[in-house]
Amino acid sequence: MKFKFNLVTQIFIAFVLAIILGSVFGSSIDFLKPFGDLFLRLIKFIIAPLILSTLVVGVASTTDPKQLGRIGFKTVAYYFATTAVAIAIGLAVAYAIAPGKGLNVSTEGLVAPEAATQDPQSPITTLLNIVPENPFTSLANGSILQIIFFALFLGLAITLVGEKAQPVYKFFEGFAEVMYKITGIVMKVAPIGVLGLLAPVVGQYGPAVLLPLLKVILAVYIACLLHALIIYSTAVKTFANMSPRRFFKGISPAALVAFSTASSAGTLPVTIKNTNENLGVPKKISSFVLPLGATVNMDGTAIYQGVAVIFIAQFYSLELSFMQLLTVVLITILASIGTAGVPNVAQQ
Repeated sequence: MKFKFNLVTQIFIAFVLAIILGSVFGSSIDFLKPFGDLFLRLIKFIIAPLILSTLVVGVASTTDPKQLGRIGFKTVAYYFATTAVAIAIGLAVAYAIAPGKGLNVSTEGLVAPEAATQDPQSPITTLLNIVPENPFTSLANGSILQIIFFALFLGLAITLVGEKAQPVYKFFEGFAEVMYKITGIVMKVAPIGVLGLLAPVVGQYGPAVLLPLLKVILAVYIACLLHALIIYSTAVKTFANMSPRRFFKGISPAALVAFSTASSAGTLPVTIKNTNENLGVPKKISSFVLPLGATVNMDGTAIYQGVAVIFIAQFYSLELSFMQLLTVVLITILASIGTAGVPNVAQQ
């Protein structure tokens, strides 16, 4: 009798196996790390062309610019609203768990990371940086927001030009199908990639290093779980009339890859594949909404930052006023626009 596991089961088995192997063999499991690095490189190698081709097709296939504007407005409004709710949940859970109270951690000898000592960009600079000076440089550097900007204008121009631009549209339509196929091929090695990414991390650090900050980690995970179960479940049921169970089952491969890579941009190809194939979302919608969400809709980052603010305030015995907390919410929403969807960026 042959057993054939679907991709979700394969990734989950790899996830559990990585934790077991890392805990048992420790740092000697590092020989698996190249497999994780290879998987990340494969994911990164398809991000820019996938976003460009699918987004151009998604915008160009919407023949009515007014309809495109309505979709864009609703998308951005939804993203900002969920980000605000996410940080509010993070703050509430942090206050309930109190991760910074009674913690005794020595800070002697610690030096701030280079990225953390740089002056933050102003909101205006962040918005200006969305417009690429050279779109081909943006493609080479993987600047997601700038690629999105270029693709939006390219798709809109194809729509406005009309019949004469159909050869360009057909090119990108075929290009998008090729990228979907490449994504499917890359996803076949996802279980090996997850094993190679997670096992060395568990082996290097082990569970003991997490104990002093266990309440912080617990607060973040509880807040993420509440946000997913309450906000996402309500959203898919209200706006899409879809069963939350179907939604979470369909998106679970992307969730597991996101947990392993800690990168929303790196998970984007998997997310697009899952929403199209498992949830039945039209490509013209997913190709527009998802690339934008991977760089703007940073709900996990918002939750982490909310918990981190309360943790630091409690660690130094500071009392935050309501206006200060409201300022945290607003700043986090603005910061999410310029946050790159790469690993550990929220910690910087």
